[in-house]
Amino acid sequence: MATNRILEEIWRVKDQLAREAEYDVHRLCENTRKWAAEHPHSGPIIHNDEEFRQFLAQHETKRTPPPTLILEDEAPRPKPD
Repeated sequence: MATNRILEEIWRVKDQLAREAEYDVHRLCENTRKWAAEHPHSGPIIHNDEEFRQFLAQHETKRTPPPTLILEDEAPRPKPD
């Protein structure tokens, strides 16, 4: 079975946080609240898939298209005088 690196990282962090709280759920929650107070969230908070779609649509309209580059197969010929 293939390993899922994202899940493994989540589990590793979860285990580390549990150890720091000495496996006490109340202490874990308090540590989380303290961390959240010290690191306020500055970006948008998305609650559901519809808000996520709207967020993406707004950012797509603001995005500038990538510059286009046209490569010609042959070098331009000088114009006759």
